[in-house]
Formats: sequence, structure tokens, C-alpha cells
Amino acid sequence: MSDGLPPYLGFAGLWRLESSGLEIARLGPMLEARLASDPGNAEAMMDIATLSILTLIPENRPYAFAMQARALDLQQVYPIPAPRQPATLRVLAVACPGDMTAITHLDCLLEGSDVDLLMLYLRAGSPLPQSLPEHDLVFVAIGESGPNRQVLALAKEVATLSSRPVINPAARILALTRDTASRMLRDIPGVTMPPTTRVARDRLLMVAAGTLLLEAVLPGGAFPIIARPVDSQGGAGLEKLDDAGALASYLDGTAFEAYFVSRFVDYSGADGHYRKFRVVMVEGQALACHMAISTQWMIHYVNADMDASDWKRAEEARFMVEFDTGFATRHAGALQGIDAALGLDYYAIDCAETREGALLVFEADTAMLVHAMDPVDLYPYKGPAMRRIFEAFRRMLETRKESARQAARQ
Repeated sequence: MSDGLPPYLGFAGLWRLESSGLEIARLGPMLEARLASDPGNAEAMMDIATLSILTLIPENRPYAFAMQARALDLQQVYPIPAPRQPATLRVLAVACPGDMTAITHLDCLLEGSDVDLLMLYLRAGSPLPQSLPEHDLVFVAIGESGPNRQVLALAKEVATLSSRPVINPAARILALTRDTASRMLRDIPGVTMPPTTRVARDRLLMVAAGTLLLEAVLPGGAFPIIARPVDSQGGAGLEKLDDAGALASYLDGTAFEAYFVSRFVDYSGADGHYRKFRVVMVEGQALACHMAISTQWMIHYVNADMDASDWKRAEEARFMVEFDTGFATRHAGALQGIDAALGLDYYAIDCAETREGALLVFEADTAMLVHAMDPVDLYPYKGPAMRRIFEAFRRMLETRKESARQAARQ
């Protein structure tokens, strides 16, 4: 390309350029120029859509989704060549359109690797591909959500078109709904995961009005509770509600047909701060991804002000360096139990520790963002931790490929 960029950058490629100093305000016109010179350039359309999502501006999302649809009308497969050639492995990633929470971003996990990535996008109502590109493994990269459930059903069919091993089968991903996951995990020794139930709006209105007991919709439930709209991500619409009056005000300010509700667990430490951990599981091996610290119970790494706090980063660094002998050892039984229950090859857990020392699980998901994009000057300790995850992930892929090869010989 005349602009010096690869034909298709993808999520990790665009984010890496942006984090390295090529600002979105410069990248956008470069990609628009590509499309202007070649109006049928589906790769440029997909990159423009991804860049719009990376701005994190809500008003850009409709444009991004429309551009994704336009691109997928033209082609389904988007290759991301291995950063390190020659490639020794080809992974067919079964994906879907959406925002950055919609899929497992394998290109982030495979940065600097010798793996060719072939992104195959499926859409509900669209036909399956007549044939699949050459590949060694199939990885179902579609995250669980209401909008994705139909596409995950299609992913099951795609897997039957391949004779290669399938990593993270769609049926397993479909079991990761918040209510199903809570039923699967809450009785595991060492795990605390309060029951989560899906409740229709009209029934919650009855609870708020005092005409229906909370226990009728949330067994064993008592205020305070947490509520969120079904299919919300990133904490959108998530609130802690202390009583029926707070529930009434919450429902007045939202307009969804159904919500997930669960009991609130106070996991603050003795210093008044909350600590949330992201742990990555690769073939049963637990690995540290990040730790966020905040005075607010609803923590997201981006709003925990980790950049601005030396002591928070120092504590996160200790968590990562001492993970194997600390956190992973304390919760070894709980993590093993979770892994056995979920039966997935790769996923992440957002969790905390209760005051009694149990592992408090908020969510398990295959599409949580795992990356090495943080500034090295502020987070020098993250590089080794991320490399451990990436190396474990790469070993898993090689193991699956080799197992299939040996089985074929027998």
C-alpha cells in the first residue's frame, strides 16, 4: 500500500499504531483515502469500523456497525498474516461483527507470533461459507451475549465443516450467561458467586411497589442487590440498589425488558479500597492479567486511575510477580473447580477476594480483553506477565495441532 500500512490491520494492528503515537485523527484519513481510491476495499471498511469503535465515542457506533455490514456484504474472511514469518500455524477464528466486547481478540494474543490468523465473520441470517480456507485449528472467537446467540449456533455448524480441532466449542460459550454461570459455579468449594436471575421488568416493578417479595424473583435475596440490563457490557446500567425505593428510581431511569439481579457482596478491604482481578485460564493454567484498585465497588481498569497512582501500580506489580505462590495458590482449588465446570480451553475470570478469603467471581467470559498495549514506562511489570499468557496460548495451539497430527497417523 502507498501509505505503508498492511492491507488489513485488524483490531490489534490499529490499536498498536494508535498506542505507538499514530493518532486516530491521522489514521482515520489514511484509511478513508484507501477507501476513496478503491470503493470496494472491504479490508479498509472493516478497519475504518474498528477505528471508529476504538474512539470509544458512543455516537460513532452506528457508523461503525454500518461499515462492518457493508464490508461483510463483500467478503467474510479477513487474513491477518503472522507477524513473524514464515508462519507455522494457521488458525481459523470464527468471529462476528460488533464492538470490542463481541469477540476474543486473538490478534492481541498472537502479537509477534508465527501464527497466521484467518478471521471468518458470521452473521445471523447470512449463509455459511461454501468452503473454508486452509487451516490447522478452528477457534470460536464469538463471545456470549444475547445478540450473539444466533451466531454461536451458526458457529456450531461451521465447526462441522472442518476436520480440524475446535478450540472453545460454541456450546460451551453459550453456557456463559450470567444466570447459567452462577448456577454452575456457586457451589464450588472456595467460590462465592451469588445466584443471578433474569427478571422481567414488570416483576421488578412489582418488587419496587411492594406487591411482590424480592425473594420471589431472587431466591434468598435481600437488599442491597445489584441490577443490570440483560446483555449490557462494561458496567453499562449496572447499579447497586439498597432498597425498594432505589429499585423504583432505577427502573424509572431505564427502559429494558429484562434485567439480571443478584445479591451485592461487599468485598472492600480493611483500607476501604476494592480490588478486582482479571485471571486468564489457558488449558487449566491460571495466569495474572491485571489488578484494579478503587474506592468504588464497580471497578473497571480504565476508571481505576491506575495511571495516576504509584502505590496502586506497585501493588498490582506485586500481585503479578507473586501470582503463582500467592493468589493462584490461595485459590487453586476454586480455580480448578471453575475450570472443570466450564470446560473451556481459553477464557478469563473477573473476580475478587471476600473478607473471608473466598474467590468472589463476577464473570467468566471468552471475550474479555487481554493485551500488551499498556505504556511500558508506567507498567514495566506487565510485559513479563503478558508474555506468559501469550506463550501459554501459543503452546496450547501447538499442542492441539500436534495431537490432531498424531491422531491422523493412527
